[in-house]
Amino acid sequence: MSKVTIIFGGNGFIGSHLARTLAATGTRERIVCADISKEPRFRVPGVDYIQCDVREAIDPNLVPNVSEIFNLAAVHTTPGHEDWEYYWTNVRGATTICAFARANDVKTLVFTSSISVYGPGEESKTETTPPAPKSAYGWSKLLAEGIHEAWMNESEARRLVIVRPAVIFGASEGGNFARLAKLLKKGFFVYPGRTDTIKACFYVEDLIEAIGFALDQPDRFIRFNGCYPDRYTISQIVEMMRETHFKTARTMVFPKLPLVLAANLLKPLSPYGLGIHPDRITKLIRSTDIAPDWLKARGHAPTGRLETAIARWEAATDGRFD
Repeated sequence: MSKVTIIFGGNGFIGSHLARTLAATGTRERIVCADISKEPRFRVPGVDYIQCDVREAIDPNLVPNVSEIFNLAAVHTTPGHEDWEYYWTNVRGATTICAFARANDVKTLVFTSSISVYGPGEESKTETTPPAPKSAYGWSKLLAEGIHEAWMNESEARRLVIVRPAVIFGASEGGNFARLAKLLKKGFFVYPGRTDTIKACFYVEDLIEAIGFALDQPDRFIRFNGCYPDRYTISQIVEMMRETHFKTARTMVFPKLPLVLAANLLKPLSPYGLGIHPDRITKLIRSTDIAPDWLKARGHAPTGRLETAIARWEAATDGRFD
């Protein structure tokens, strides 16, 4: 039986790395990245690229003989979008992708959700923690999880893996970790309000490896948190990067109140890139204390991997950390 894989949202950061990993295994007859974007973060030889807007009904004949779907398509930057945009892409996209899976009798589906479904709070959260999203993004991802579960429950022959990634970093990321590295490279990093904020994180290659591990399990339904088990604080992350790669960089703590006041004053300018959104400051100060209990229970969550992950990131980007 042919094994054709389609990655919806495959041109993004995680999708591009996933396509490269799958192509390297040589176990798929064909890999297709379907994305609204015309260009991937980087092209992978042997992978086909097609345009597809998951907000619209997907042609059942878009890709023939599909046996496996990865749904990575999402609007995710927060803040940065109107509330309705998260629902329109993330919930509508889940509906159209599951309809496509149904029409093609696909038996395996992987969905990337988010730790945002747990909602904010300093307490540690595991896969058994009841979801309590507060943002439109978190709600849209939780609703999308339900749509995928409904698809799975229609047939005993279907299997579903839902991963809730924490902060994912690596080559071509351009997100939180890349901004941190950029500041350290300039020689100075300011802790926003505190140094003990816990930030759950995962290197992109480790995330993809964990998804592969889940797919290799016999379970029909798996939901797991994609992160390291170490409960790293922001100061541990910064110091690890500083000691090994940015030895001359200095750090200081800036009080929370002036940061929030400045962000509120400059908020009207944030759409033009000239201000700091107060919601972004709040995210920086708040912990994301997420534990990967499912991976730990399966003996697949070794500790102490962040330092080697940073080294792999440096090697993959020739020291640019971008």
